[in-house]
Amino acid sequence: MSTYPIIETKQLTKTYGGTPRVDHVDLKVQQGEIFGFLGPNGAGKTTTLKMLLGLVQPTKGSVNVFGKELQKHRMAILNQTGSLIESPSYYGHLTGLENLRVMQRLRSLPAKNIDKVLQIVRLEHHRHKTAREYSLGMKQRLGIAMALLAFPSLLILDEPTNGLDPAGIGEIRELIKSLPAQYDMTVLVSSHLLSEIEQTATSVGIISEGKLLFQGTMAALQAQNQAAVHFRTDQPDKAVQVLSAYGYRPRIDGQQLVFKGMPDAEVCRINGILVSRQIGVSRIQERKKSLEDIFLELTGKERSL
Repeated sequence: MSTYPIIETKQLTKTYGGTPRVDHVDLKVQQGEIFGFLGPNGAGKTTTLKMLLGLVQPTKGSVNVFGKELQKHRMAILNQTGSLIESPSYYGHLTGLENLRVMQRLRSLPAKNIDKVLQIVRLEHHRHKTAREYSLGMKQRLGIAMALLAFPSLLILDEPTNGLDPAGIGEIRELIKSLPAQYDMTVLVSSHLLSEIEQTATSVGIISEGKLLFQGTMAALQAQNQAAVHFRTDQPDKAVQVLSAYGYRPRIDGQQLVFKGMPDAEVCRINGILVSRQIGVSRIQERKKSLEDIFLELTGKERSL
């Protein structure tokens, strides 16, 4: 187990025409993680990933991969890295098998790896079909197979479920989830789909307008969301006055009093106080925010991803 992050950036910045697309990003990805890089389209995800691979030169900042500086050790780093950025590259007139053979020979990899990756991405029965005949989902899987061909230590996937139907999304999701345990890979996957990151990643980074707003485990992200208890009553103003005498300061939201999360005994006590003062309570409900709610709070923007 490494004692350093597999990926570490410091103050990573890329500016186009005076406007920062990636703005002083300090990213850390630990070994064995599935790190979900989450943000709306245009947030800076792809630009960041391209800088991690040396495809785009940073305006400012540094990139270390496997504990080595990318600019000084790019070829050694790329030999241990597989990637699929934006969309798969392939020769449409060649079969899936032939496309993989081209990659295998270029990289001087064992021929047996081809059969293995075809099986992993479930294309073994379509190996003799030309790539132009593949569905969008099959093309995505061929791109992932090419990225996996060297069985890299680090796999970087940029929006791998883009354009796929629900069944295709589910297949790619299960594939990604299997890689760290089965092949000792670290996976960095970007997405604008909140549900995919929530179901796939062990850690997450949230980026918006080039700025990294959150970074940590999924559990740490969810911990930012304290459950709220909602009391529905027909006299919210009177209820607040009554409860203030007992030290409670709920927020009024329409006909509801909203409290931060509390134990069941506390909920019972508040309900008892209100009922004893002839204030009717028609519903008590505990609510937790979704990952999307947390995202919108972090970005301060009421918009869909």
